[in-house]
Amino acid sequence: TRKTTSFDKTWESSASSGYCSDDESQPELEQYFTARTSLGRKPQTEIKKDEPVESRKQEWSVAEIQHKVKEYNSLIHSNLFMNTNRDGSYTGFVKVQFKLARPVSVPPPRKGPARQEAGGKKATGVKRRTSFYLPKDTCKHLHISSHTSAREVIEALLKKFTVVDNPAKFALFERRERHEQVYLRKISDDERPLRLRLATGPDEKLLSFVLKENETGEVNWHAFSMPELKNFLRILQREEEEHVKQIMQRYTLARTRLQEALPGSSPG
Repeated sequence: TRKTTSFDKTWESSASSGYCSDDESQPELEQYFTARTSLGRKPQTEIKKDEPVESRKQEWSVAEIQHKVKEYNSLIHSNLFMNTNRDGSYTGFVKVQFKLARPVSVPPPRKGPARQEAGGKKATGVKRRTSFYLPKDTCKHLHISSHTSAREVIEALLKKFTVVDNPAKFALFERRERHEQVYLRKISDDERPLRLRLATGPDEKLLSFVLKENETGEVNWHAFSMPELKNFLRILQREEEEHVKQIMQRYTLARTRLQEALPGSSPG
């Protein structure tokens, strides 16, 4: 395992805590304004714990699937039913809650026809993006099939919100409540969320889906664009300057108090 560096800790604690807007004067330059952060983490109310679920390993017959779908539909209080197909596959809805700590990027609004250079050629302007925070606890229902993977669910969610960030930056989690404890498990890319939904039933306390940043312990810097990486460097520089300033003030104060405590010394 790789030793965690202070650089990783800084990224994990605050990476981008602010608002970023489209700026015509700085093509594809996303400015992140961060508040002063601490390398210490607040205690989490949710316990992350991977637990094996037998329903993910066991294959069902067509008759079992039909029975489970019928039972599932009898328990829901909406029109979000599941439907079976002759080949043994089935379709239905999954609800995903967004819990993102960082802003997402979307294409900027179009502002009329592209400008043209002398000679009639279109100007080859650089791409621009607008970044913003999704409202807290945003939820989205998706209609998917039993063959739809978790990775495809993530891609579909980003497409619905026109998010242009790399899907690898995000991960789908299952959230379960048991014995007054909350368990979070990262769903692998090839798992099928609708199968998990059918196996558990419609109760959101027993199983719900959450989209979060893909925290792997190591940051995949290759998933970020060049402007984003430059912004992170600026963030680190500002935080470093702030920490250095605080340390210097602390030592200056300690030195002053020591000098005041020395015999025969006068304040100031």
